[in-house]
Formats: sequence, structure tokens, C-alpha cells
Amino acid sequence: MNKMLFTDGTNGVRDVQSQEELELLITSSRDKDKIRIWVFSSNEWIGLAAFSKQFPDAFRKAKNISTENNQKNIEATVNTNKSGSSRWLKKSLYTLGVAIITFLVFNFTKIKWKEAEQLTTSAIRPANVPPMDMDSLIVDIETARGQAIDKHTKANLRMRNTWPERILLQLKSDKESTNGDSRFFNIDVMLDNTTGFTIDKAIVKISVWNSNKVTFTDTLAFNNIKYDKPIKRELDYKYKGDSLSVSFESIKAKAFNFCYSAATKNNSGNYNDRWFCRE
Repeated sequence: MNKMLFTDGTNGVRDVQSQEELELLITSSRDKDKIRIWVFSSNEWIGLAAFSKQFPDAFRKAKNISTENNQKNIEATVNTNKSGSSRWLKKSLYTLGVAIITFLVFNFTKIKWKEAEQLTTSAIRPANVPPMDMDSLIVDIETARGQAIDKHTKANLRMRNTWPERILLQLKSDKESTNGDSRFFNIDVMLDNTTGFTIDKAIVKISVWNSNKVTFTDTLAFNNIKYDKPIKRELDYKYKGDSLSVSFESIKAKAFNFCYSAATKNNSGNYNDRWFCRE
């Protein structure tokens, strides 16, 4: 092959010593229209088109190499695209699989509450208010004093000692259960005053029971409780436990000199009239 010079306007003028070197320069050039080749036997710069006419064999080899390289590039691009698509598909399938597993785990492990029978419970007689035979008590008091007790005093005395039968407290609640656990909601607390007197104030305690122990307590207050009809209190609370109970923490009624406290054994010092007060 004749000695040549090569340029495509990017890397200056290159001295070409072999056919293979020329072929490599032609195939690696980005802009074929800018290629110029100096053939020493012609003493002039010619373009790639003119060179292909004068030296068709050399150009054909370079063109074949270029075509082969282009084909390889196309195949590499296709393979890259296939590889990218494959990775995207695998990633999508993995994400979908994780989502399905998460959904299944959530549904199988989610606590499923089932409706249970409604709870209804009433306050029991407090331990510090033992039942008393009021008729015998009044006779004993009158005998000790040597005089009869007036009707008003007798009525108030009876009221203070028998109040658990006249001041009624009840709790109702919806209930749901699951795996041995229960929860209570839509709670109604009803207080029914049948004393015939207005009760000034009552503090009510709600107790949450677990394994036969009180694990949580809550209180609410009732004020100015009339005796014409029961009063109700609807609660938005939710309690979780085995059961609920309701009781009085304290009651105060000036009308019949009554002050009860669950924390006290004897308010007045007189066990025959322990809840008497002058407040």
C-alpha cells in the first residue's frame, strides 16, 4: 500500500503506514464527510468518496470493518436493552412479591375482633356499708335516750344507712373479643336517685379488670342529681381487659346530712350512723 496521510479534523494529520491502520482510522472517525486522505502518489488531499473510487479494495475492507463494528454495536445495544429490561422486570416482580407477602402477613396477623354479648353490670353494696336492721337500731337508740326519735330524724337515719338500695348505679357497654382478649366501647353509665332528695354530687369509678385484678381506673362526676328520673352519661372511652365494674367513690347530699366515701370506714365516728355529716 502507498504511504498516506489521514485527517478528519479532530486529531490533526496522521501518518498512515499500513492498510490496517487506515481502516482503523476510517472506522473510528465520527464524521466521514470530514475525512481527507493524502496519497503521496497523487500529491493532493482527497475525500473519502474520491478515495473509495481510486482505491476500491482498500475502502471495501474499511467499509466491511465499519459495518461489522456497527453490527456489533447494535448487538451490544440490543443486549444492553435486553439486560436493562430484564433487570427492570426482575425488580418489578420482586416489588410485587414483597407487596403480596406484606398484604398476606398483615391480613393473617391482623387482630380480628368479633362482636360479643353486651356487658351490663351494677354497683354492688360497698364493704364499708354493711346491712343493718334499722327498726332494731332505732329501738336501741330510743331506749338509750329514753325518748322517741322524731319522724324526720328517723327518715334521714334510714336513708344514710340504706342508701345502696336507693342510689343505683349501672354500666352498659358493647363488647368485642379475640383470642381471649376483650375490649369495651359505647359505654353508658346510669345513675338512678330514688331517695326523694337531690344529691349534690357523686363521683363514680370505672375499674378495668385483668386476671382478677384491677389494672386501670377512671372516674367521672355527676352533679345536682334529681330524683325524678335516672340520668345517663355516654362515654367515648374504650377499655381493653377481661371485664369492667362500676362503683361510687363518694356521694354528698346536704338534704339528709349524708357524706359517703369509699376510702373511709366511718365518717362520723358512730358506727350506727357512720355517714352522717353537717356539711
